Amino acid sequence: MNAIDGDMNVLEKQKHGRRKKQMETKLVRIENPTAVRDEDLKEAAQILREGGLVAFPTETVYGLGANALDETAAKKIYAAKGRPSDNPLIAHISCMRELGPLVSEIPEAALLLARAYWPGPMTLVLPKSTRVPYGTTGGLDTVAVRMPSDPVANRLIRLAGVPVAAPSANLSGRPSPTTAEHVRQDMDGRIEMILDGGPVGIGVESTIVDLSGETPTLLRPGAVTMEMLRTVLGAVEIDPAIVGPPQEGLRPKAPGMKYRHYAPRAELTLFEGEPAAMTAAINRAAAEQLAVGKRVGVICTDETKDGYCDGVLLRSVGARAYEETIAHNLFAVLREFDDFDVDLIYSEGFPRDHLGQAIMNRLVKAAGYREVKV
Repeated sequence: MNAIDGDMNVLEKQKHGRRKKQMETKLVRIENPTAVRDEDLKEAAQILREGGLVAFPTETVYGLGANALDETAAKKIYAAKGRPSDNPLIAHISCMRELGPLVSEIPEAALLLARAYWPGPMTLVLPKSTRVPYGTTGGLDTVAVRMPSDPVANRLIRLAGVPVAAPSANLSGRPSPTTAEHVRQDMDGRIEMILDGGPVGIGVESTIVDLSGETPTLLRPGAVTMEMLRTVLGAVEIDPAIVGPPQEGLRPKAPGMKYRHYAPRAELTLFEGEPAAMTAAINRAAAEQLAVGKRVGVICTDETKDGYCDGVLLRSVGARAYEETIAHNLFAVLREFDDFDVDLIYSEGFPRDHLGQAIMNRLVKAAGYREVKV
């Protein structure tokens, strides 16, 4: 069985178990997320200390948090998400002094990147200390660590008094949640609490950089772009899992490397080329499917939205000149197509540099590597 087939089995199990509730999930709205009060977070922090699960906003996507030092709590994350147990979790900290106890060494490259981009949307993979259980790291001798800048996330971690393991707060394989409502759709009845801090800012998960080897290696692109990493470190390699399907037997060192991710329920196909050529190719493909009664969704941009044929369900992710807007809207648009129950989705592609590298990484994986060059 290959990785994608295995992940589809996970998704089928989720589908059949989606309606079964195990507990009551409390929703807590944070009235002023930019100036969050400790009293708004005390109950959530206690749940984390006691081994429970809390979903909370970060600057990237909503995370599903548990005590990273509690192997039983980490197992609850895997169960709630339907996540394969060899897919590592990211431990979140609130300040630099919390990094030392989690790792066996801090290389100079880690200090350079931390000074430049922490707190923020960047995760570092480092050799783990004995304090971090293998249940958190997916059985690896490395641990992924991030320091979020979101005030709700950062303060919650500090109040909890423990590092917080927090993958995205969605069912495994689904588009990541960028609002509390997205979390509720997937996690209601599976976790103790959801903290609603409003829509996230960035909209795609953190950049992940592996610093456990001789050369820094990008494992997942994000808002801290390859260009930004190289400005600080010079040479940075790109893991093959970013640019192509996962190799058979891959043991992932970070989330998003091995299994199908970010996927809507409908089959998605990604088109790449000049905007006019993509529009024409998508129109031809859509016309064929509409003719046989299929419901077709199209992910387009502000520049191209007026060029599509009648009958398709159009959703623009924003203007091509503003990659930040495209990243912010991408997962919400994918989830919206689930609500409209389309049969097929066709998406325009984007340049693969700067933030576009992260956008295309998510789209390629969401499409299961179904790509059409035009």
